[in-house]
Amino acid sequence: MTEEMTQDVVKMDIMQIMEMLPHRYPFLLVDRITECVPGKYSKGFKNLTMNEAFFQGHFPNNPIMPGVLQLEALAQCSAPVLLSLPENRGKLALYAGVDGVRFKNIVRPGDRFDMEVELTKVKGPICKAHGIGRVDGKVCVEADMTFALT
Repeated sequence: MTEEMTQDVVKMDIMQIMEMLPHRYPFLLVDRITECVPGKYSKGFKNLTMNEAFFQGHFPNNPIMPGVLQLEALAQCSAPVLLSLPENRGKLALYAGVDGVRFKNIVRPGDRFDMEVELTKVKGPICKAHGIGRVDGKVCVEADMTFALT
């Protein structure tokens, strides 16, 4: 049996996510973690509605999810990959950098913003991950993220 087959897959609903993350409305940007292998990868999504506070001003009559919030959603989706590991429980993962960001499609009210994050490197308290956000299978954002665990 391969290592991946023996590892437990974690799923998290919104209540479990809120136990792990300090974020709350309007900055909690993950509704569910559908699949996570701690130390490897996670998948999750955010259902977007017109009720999101940022759509009121970004932009009137042309609502678009701001790119920086797409990146924040990816960061929040990455938290279970890092914080589900026993040695990191109770810690906070802070953004330390973002590289290679590409915005390719618009995210609007009514969309389900699907996210995938893969941990690529860990060196002490510094972690790197690659994230992709999609709507209907089309890539909307892609980025390499760096986090500092505190």
